[in-house]
Amino acid sequence: MPVDHYENFPVASFLLPRRLVPAVEAIYAFARSADDLADEGDATPAERLAALQAYARELGRIQMQESSDDPMFARLAKVIAKFDLPMKPFHDLLSAFQQDVETTRYATHDDVMDYCARSANPVGLLMLHLYQAVDEENVRDSNAICSALQLINFLQDVAIDQQKERIYLPMEDFTRFAVSPAAFERAESHGKWSALMRFEVARARELMLSGAPLALRLRGRIGWELRLVVQGGLHILESIEAVNYDVFRRRPKLSKRDWLTIFWRAVRMSKKRLLPVAQVKPRFPPTPTV
Repeated sequence: MPVDHYENFPVASFLLPRRLVPAVEAIYAFARSADDLADEGDATPAERLAALQAYARELGRIQMQESSDDPMFARLAKVIAKFDLPMKPFHDLLSAFQQDVETTRYATHDDVMDYCARSANPVGLLMLHLYQAVDEENVRDSNAICSALQLINFLQDVAIDQQKERIYLPMEDFTRFAVSPAAFERAESHGKWSALMRFEVARARELMLSGAPLALRLRGRIGWELRLVVQGGLHILESIEAVNYDVFRRRPKLSKRDWLTIFWRAVRMSKKRLLPVAQVKPRFPPTPTV
């Protein structure tokens, strides 16, 4: 199953136990198709919202244990019943996709994190349920990893999102660094833009490292999967730094050589190597006086 479109789906690889493959495929099909309704094609905003509402009604049928004529939802219903999955994460995902249709700017970092809590964190929670590894500590760290992945995706795809007339970086941060949202890609803004991106990269890295102990705590395939996820996200941040934050002309992508580095770092990952770094908080500059 190629996972190359719905970027918030971090786990579905060769490490996945075969017994969980049908469940992961069913969840991914739901998330990917719903994401497409919000983002792809030439539908109007009203048509996109109506299509997402139809998905919400299908979820309601699953909750009421009513059968569906849609094969995708029929399969999803079986997975939810078999693994006793909660319904809230599915509704949260739809809420985030609906927000993509309606919202193009985010005033504060808290607003962005609220979006991440519904666009990314539900996937991690569902995976914890599939692995029967749900507890308070695991959910907390899973949320940190998933939200960090979402933030990293925003930083990686600034130019792509701009073409869709969306900005996921907080407006308060544009003000903090005196960058104009209307012209942040222009050459004359590069120095201020780099400072802004340095701030955002540091914040995403800190969040990822705060959740990284989950990858060491969980045993077996899910632990190794999470090690690769964590190291992959951190490597993207390094790639953004390597191009001096110019993601407009040089969007960071992981090559085969990068994956070798990520695999090696995942193998060497340990509390001794990880925690001293995680405990060092980035030095965020003060808000400039305008």
